[in-house]
Amino acid sequence: MAMALLDQIRSIFDGDPGVRKVADDPVLSAELLMLFRMILADGSVSESEMVVFRRICKEAFGIAETSIDSVIEYLNDYGYETNGSQAIALFRDLDVERRKLLARHMAEIAKADSKLAESEVKLLRRTLDLLDISPVDLVKPES
Repeated sequence: MAMALLDQIRSIFDGDPGVRKVADDPVLSAELLMLFRMILADGSVSESEMVVFRRICKEAFGIAETSIDSVIEYLNDYGYETNGSQAIALFRDLDVERRKLLARHMAEIAKADSKLAESEVKLLRRTLDLLDISPVDLVKPES
């Protein structure tokens, strides 16, 4: 209990730890922005897409559940400064497994609502092209 209280006090002075993590890592910020763009690609935000986004934030990036709403708010406030091409540019120099991970996360979100809209397919196809990733890599098991 004392640690939780200390964390809350630290959060007041230092800001949310999840937001700090995202703000301090341009690649993570870019990936979350790309995932958010996939959520918005079909023109609506479904609950199932947000569930997948939250799970990815927690499991893949170690962002605490309590920080995710603040991270989303941060992305909304500051994400307009980065367009999709700029976000993708950060990934071009990363190893192929890291690029595949972004593509897999985007595909997970696109499929989350059980409706694959044409706009989602176009965004995913364009991202795969820019990342030099084959669509086959999305269905192959990770090695």
